[in-house]
Amino acid sequence: MTADLAKYTDLHIFAKAHPERFYQMGMAEQLLLAAAAGMAHEGFVPFATTYAVFATRRAYDFMHQAISEEGLPVKIVVALPGLTTGYGPSHQAAEDLALMRAMPGMTVLDPCDALEIEQAVPIIAAHAGPVYMRLLRGQVPLVLDEYDYQFELGKAKLLRDGADVLIISTGLMTMRALEAIDWLKSDGIDAAVLHVSTLKPLDEQTIVNEASRQGRMVVVAENHSTIGGLGEAVAAVLLRSGVTPAFRQIALPDEFLDAGALPTLHERYGISAEAMARSITTCGLTVIAAAT
Repeated sequence: MTADLAKYTDLHIFAKAHPERFYQMGMAEQLLLAAAAGMAHEGFVPFATTYAVFATRRAYDFMHQAISEEGLPVKIVVALPGLTTGYGPSHQAAEDLALMRAMPGMTVLDPCDALEIEQAVPIIAAHAGPVYMRLLRGQVPLVLDEYDYQFELGKAKLLRDGADVLIISTGLMTMRALEAIDWLKSDGIDAAVLHVSTLKPLDEQTIVNEASRQGRMVVVAENHSTIGGLGEAVAAVLLRSGVTPAFRQIALPDEFLDAGALPTLHERYGISAEAMARSITTCGLTVIAAAT
């Protein structure tokens, strides 16, 4: 099911292959989610797709009342999450994870690459309740195939180990973290990458276990506002568990973001691989020196 965006989310391919299972709901996101709820009531498993800003900001109440409160198996799969478009605040969903994490009963995913998206789709289809999943648009890279990766709902995975810094990342930022570790290595910083694709329910035990290693700074990297996303979720888990490493966030600022070319914006707001590496190097060398 789509809200007039089949061309822009590549659903026209599905529509051609399965016309009897494709529904074009028009430019009406509230109707999209309400109709998806009705189909779920009748025993179907609808995938409702639109841009993240339209699903979360325009149709939040319909999602809350018609889908989540009823515990229906509607899968809300969204394009352009966080800062993945240069069209400015009207299209940049920098606060979507905060909104969706706060919704009772909602499972929240932010996959890293094409492999994980492919693995996650049948798993969320089989999941009994509602799911909100971010989806990168266009030619999504393959990254996790190098790590013999297997998606598990609710499980964080350690992709690379390292002694000095633990990068806890999700979605697009896991790609950036895996690029940044090469920059960090040249500065003498040995970094680990823990990929968290399920933000809710959060794999608290793995996060606590990895963050408990002595002398290792924890950096949470996310394509989302500093408020209400993975960074604050991890910080809360660590505080409740009595684990208090040096802690930093790499995330989007709490402001309306600029329009422009994505590489320029990612560098400006600190979520490019090089900007991430610079930020971690600045903090990491200080922490390493203090520990020694």
